[in-house]
Amino acid sequence: MSPSVAALIAEHDLPADYATLVERWWQPLARDIAAWRAAAPAPLVVGINGAQGSGKSTLAAFLERALLPALGLSAVTLSLDDLYLPRADRLALARDVHPLFATRGVPGTHDAALGCTLIDALRVPGHAPVRIPRFSKADDDRLPESAWRNVTARPDILLLEGWCVGARPEPPDALLPPVNALEAEEDAEGIWRGHVNAMLGGSYAALFARIERLVMLRPPNFEAVFANRLLQERKLREGAGGADRVMSDAAVERFVRHYERLTRHMFADLPQRADRLFLLDAQQRVISAR
Repeated sequence: MSPSVAALIAEHDLPADYATLVERWWQPLARDIAAWRAAAPAPLVVGINGAQGSGKSTLAAFLERALLPALGLSAVTLSLDDLYLPRADRLALARDVHPLFATRGVPGTHDAALGCTLIDALRVPGHAPVRIPRFSKADDDRLPESAWRNVTARPDILLLEGWCVGARPEPPDALLPPVNALEAEEDAEGIWRGHVNAMLGGSYAALFARIERLVMLRPPNFEAVFANRLLQERKLREGAGGADRVMSDAAVERFVRHYERLTRHMFADLPQRADRLFLLDAQQRVISAR
């Protein structure tokens, strides 16, 4: 195990056997990405799709900071989470379009156009420093520009990671029946989910069109997604000493229901379109790949 891999395992508080996962699955993926890059201009844009709690952010960190540099490639990660609209803008969207947009997560709550601008800027040789925003989930708001990341050199690989990266709109008739109580009770007329679907066909389609290769981490079912997201929030609560701004279990359940429709749609649509598909068990362990 390399020192950089060991350091990341410690930093992310991962079990020691995560090194086996890195060796068996992520190192071959890094070699695949290197081969893709050899046949494409820099930077190669690789999308990483993974439902909540699937480990996509952790995978991106290992690729960017350890595995790709070991192959002589520089990488920069652009997280869809960091493209969330500031809280004030989401509240305006909730006022003007539908109240459910006050909750971050679904298409419509990100600045997809900014994502396009950032990717295009990072592709320019000798570009001026590119400022990548940062979002605080604990504060539920975008951090001030002084906390943004400054990228001064064009990377070989650009990793675009996020829970709905690569998603496509659903057929209009699929939007009619609600998938859960949240939709049935709070979006009875389908305004919220219709707007989400329209955004997927608009600015998000433009952002995802910049992806040249797509990697998907697919949990076994939506129930596992909820369980993993619950575990994430409990760890945050422990780290924050039970701070009020970290969600309760009930709040996590309601929050995850905002993601349910599109997550189920992606489970059906994305596997056949992904360049690399990793199937996970309920504990986020890779059990097979293609």
